[in-house]
Amino acid sequence: MVLLVDDQAMVGEAVRRALSTESDIDFHYCSQPDEAVAVAQRTKPTVILQDLVMPGVDGLTLVRRYRDNPATRDIPIIVLSTKEEAATKGAAFAAGANDYLVKLPDSIELIARIRYHSRSYLNQLQRDEAYRALRQSQQQLLETNLELQRLTNSDGLTSLSNRRYFDEYLGAEWRRALRERTQLALLMIDVDAFKAYNDTYGHVAGDEVLRRVASVIRDNCTRATDLPARFGGEEFAMVLPLTSPGGVRLLAEKVRRAVQALAITHSGSLTADCVTVSIGGAVLVPQPDEPSSRLVEAADTGLYQAKRNGRNQVVMV
Repeated sequence: MVLLVDDQAMVGEAVRRALSTESDIDFHYCSQPDEAVAVAQRTKPTVILQDLVMPGVDGLTLVRRYRDNPATRDIPIIVLSTKEEAATKGAAFAAGANDYLVKLPDSIELIARIRYHSRSYLNQLQRDEAYRALRQSQQQLLETNLELQRLTNSDGLTSLSNRRYFDEYLGAEWRRALRERTQLALLMIDVDAFKAYNDTYGHVAGDEVLRRVASVIRDNCTRATDLPARFGGEEFAMVLPLTSPGGVRLLAEKVRRAVQALAITHSGSLTADCVTVSIGGAVLVPQPDEPSSRLVEAADTGLYQAKRNGRNQVVMV
């Protein structure tokens, strides 16, 4: 598609005749310079033939307008001029023209220039489309991989991190705390009398309890570095880097009270008439040659003591 913008009808007719023998070239003529950009947007030419001197709006201004418009900025522009001067050519190329012809060129040269620039433009469009398709495909692949990673690292029932990811994360935080000589805290949380709950209300209701307890735990992991995880069965964990013993105790009590405040009826519990949790907590500064399992063992000791003491309480060790 060729768009000629020229105020002289005789030039338009001459170009039309020169292109009339080429069945694969469509020709469109615009005689009004103030309509040129709108016509270009509507006709979507592969080449614009732009007269340099016109009344009202000069050709260089139009070239700049094409380049400023997102719909026309990449369309090749061949400037047509009666002048052969180097300064005029330089101004045309500086404004954004792709080519320069002294009008009227012979039909062989005109057609050759049109085909060359049209082919280059269409190839560019194809490359841009291929690039967009590639970027879209890459984005979809990235999103798929992120979703797969999320599913790999997540517990299917509660959507908290699963045991595998918990072990990886705790190990990484343990090594970081060892390097920086900082505190690392862990809470181990167990739903009290959960087997009795399942026996009384059924496993579907039991699963819902686990989801609601998990939600409380997730809501209390307020920092990006805090990790809520399902440790296994009815047992959960919270990895809390850079947290003091006092801060850990306060957070544990907050979680314990929030679970009790859910007021989930539990007639099979000997501790309370609703679902409760027991929590064990530990804070360590890692020592060389000491494994991260040392922190798990310490928090688990606190959890065992909380359950021995009657459940629904927090014990720090």
